[in-house]
Amino acid sequence: MIPKKNTEEFHTDPAKGLNQNQVETHRKEYGYNEVLSKTANPIFLFLRKFWGLTAWMLELIILLSWFLHKHSDAYIVLGLLLFNTIIGFIQEHNAANAVEALKKKLQINVKLLRDGVWKTLAARELVPGDIVRIRIGDFVPADVKIIEGEIKIDQSALTGESLEVGKKPEDITYSGSIVTKGEATALVTLTGTHTNYGKTIELVKTAKPKSHIQKIISKVVKWLLLIIGVLLSIALIVSFLRGINLLEILPLMLVLLLGAIPVALTAMFTVCMALGSKALVKEGVLITRLNAPDDAASMDILCVDKTGTLTLNKLSVARVQAAKDHTEDEVLLYGALASEEANHDSIDLAFINSAKQKNILNDTYVRKAFIPFDPQNRKTEATIKKENDEFKVMKGSFKVIAQVCSLDAKSTADWDEKVNGFGKEGYRTLAVAKADMSDKAFFIGIVALHDPPRPDSKNLINELKTLGVSVKMLTGDAIPIAIEIAKAVDIGEAIIKAAELKTTDKGNVVELLEKNNGVAEVYPKDKYDIVKAFQVKGHIVGMTGDGVNDAPALKQAEVGIAVSNATDVAKGAASVVLTQEGLSNILSPIKVGRMMFERINTWILNKIARTILKTCFVVIAFLILGKYVISASAMLIMIFMTDFVKISLSTDNVKWSEKPAKWNINGVAKMGVVIGLIMTIEAFGLLYIGLDYFNLNADNKALSTFCFEVLLFFALFSIFVVREKKHFWSSAPSKTLLFLLIADMILGVLFSTFGLLGFKAIPLIQTLVAFIYAAVSSFIINDLIKFMLFKKWPLETAEKK
Repeated sequence: MIPKKNTEEFHTDPAKGLNQNQVETHRKEYGYNEVLSKTANPIFLFLRKFWGLTAWMLELIILLSWFLHKHSDAYIVLGLLLFNTIIGFIQEHNAANAVEALKKKLQINVKLLRDGVWKTLAARELVPGDIVRIRIGDFVPADVKIIEGEIKIDQSALTGESLEVGKKPEDITYSGSIVTKGEATALVTLTGTHTNYGKTIELVKTAKPKSHIQKIISKVVKWLLLIIGVLLSIALIVSFLRGINLLEILPLMLVLLLGAIPVALTAMFTVCMALGSKALVKEGVLITRLNAPDDAASMDILCVDKTGTLTLNKLSVARVQAAKDHTEDEVLLYGALASEEANHDSIDLAFINSAKQKNILNDTYVRKAFIPFDPQNRKTEATIKKENDEFKVMKGSFKVIAQVCSLDAKSTADWDEKVNGFGKEGYRTLAVAKADMSDKAFFIGIVALHDPPRPDSKNLINELKTLGVSVKMLTGDAIPIAIEIAKAVDIGEAIIKAAELKTTDKGNVVELLEKNNGVAEVYPKDKYDIVKAFQVKGHIVGMTGDGVNDAPALKQAEVGIAVSNATDVAKGAASVVLTQEGLSNILSPIKVGRMMFERINTWILNKIARTILKTCFVVIAFLILGKYVISASAMLIMIFMTDFVKISLSTDNVKWSEKPAKWNINGVAKMGVVIGLIMTIEAFGLLYIGLDYFNLNADNKALSTFCFEVLLFFALFSIFVVREKKHFWSSAPSKTLLFLLIADMILGVLFSTFGLLGFKAIPLIQTLVAFIYAAVSSFIINDLIKFMLFKKWPLETAEKK
């Protein structure tokens, strides 16, 4: 396809863009501006489920059982392997669909001109011939030709070039580049699969929380394998000394080892985080990393921007102060001429709207050039022509404009006093200047803009404080404005200048930040340094931002939060994207993350306690009785039944903590070992009843069924106990968890009573005795012991790294 290059070839009116009929015609010819990603073959994904630690151990058990002519055991394990594979495949498929849904919600948007109106639409809606506006922080959404303006781009992701590349009118800019400086109006020449690189850069890259999960899993495994390894070694040595065929007991040993490895913990993390992320979408929060809520749960410091986050970001002109020999109308007019309506920037719109209301802005002023706002020089500038007169206008920070106009010391002091006066009233002040073509600048006056605090900001700050999160306000505004806003939203009045951080000893910077409520007059680089400083001290830091210059700080922070009006680069760097104005929705990932933390902690505690119960019960019973009281297939069925229920803990009703979450695996492990040993002692009481009163010692198959019930009921009732730090009746389990627990108990009773899945049927009275005994032991004895353990070991202190 030979690309068209000019507006004439597309029949585009540069002043109005395409009309709707042209858009529909071009879309039929070129399609949508997208490249459909290839999906993995579902058959391959299904077969991959038969590869891995869990699958290998199950497959080994099947082969051993078949080799030992225990065909019924082999069939049962094969059925469990297929069931586990199908469930895992379905969960992965649903997770993939959820991620794709998030990607669609995080699609790149673009400002374009159609029917004479500037609109914001999804980038996929672009067609060749569209007129678009690209500015600092934007992904270039298609191959475009610059019509007006100059920009610099980063196209390293496409070409490998590390240096910025300048683009001027008539230059082509490729899809996927990032605008790093300037802004321009451009003509779309190629879209979708027709672009030079055939693919638009993806915004969302979902990172699997591998390293974090593996760190937690490794600590859990260390505890489990230490205990299980010792017990199994003793059992194997005793079996050898007693002359028992090791091949006969190897399947059971493998099952016990399989039960000790928390293979379902990764699934628990993933399911828990996927459900949490899905819930957050309804709250107006999009997650670009599944483990972002986990990070939010541990966050203890939140650095927030002021404009558009704590304030409405809807600026209006509050006061105008003209310089001598100039009028207020001139101040507003020149400020409006130094603004760009297409950018939808709140400052620019405040000047333009005010000038339009006074009817002082008209078509006789023709803009010849425009230099957009740059965080480094803090001003915008335009070259204007009116009839035969040509001049420059600029607006920006008072200090910058005063320097450009070469104001003397007295004038600077006088105007600075007025700027500070406006600042104490909560106004943001910009200065306006006019210059001739020889660059001699004249000071025209100042404009006070009002951006009031959001109505919900004060309550938000106070709620964050109750959650143990310290809020620090970082703003580029001057000290007086920063103090006024910080005081209004209850952050506090202790605000320092960014310059103070640079003059403070490196070792004392964090202490200075910790004891103050915020920093004023910050540059984007300062935000990154502040985040790093907090992290060095061990804080888990959240950072809000909206611009391309905020991206490094957003990426560095454990919880990078892109606000609703953020640039595409900021969204790409952040782990949390807010879709609604303000910051109130940040409470949702904190609360959801802390609830996820509680659920995963419960899972780990229950896993350790159950593993201690299963292994100690089987091994100690063997040492006493000289035989294994439960078969490998019965143990495997029990493991699958309880693990399947435990994953439903991801839906459980829990209360979020009022303190940042801190992992304390050693503390959880100690508690799990104690609870597991208590259950083991109680289980032997039931075993005694079974041997002495039900005469099960004479029938090994009936004994295996009875011991299956003992372990199953204690495992299920233990979930009721450990899910609540207080007494078990303090909160109700979720409907899903309760339903699956009851269903598991009913299945266990059916298997035992009717002899299903290779079990030998036992009388219902024996099942009822096991059920009641386990229930009473769990709800009375174990619940009381757990309650006292949580008081002694509150698990609120993070372990040392």
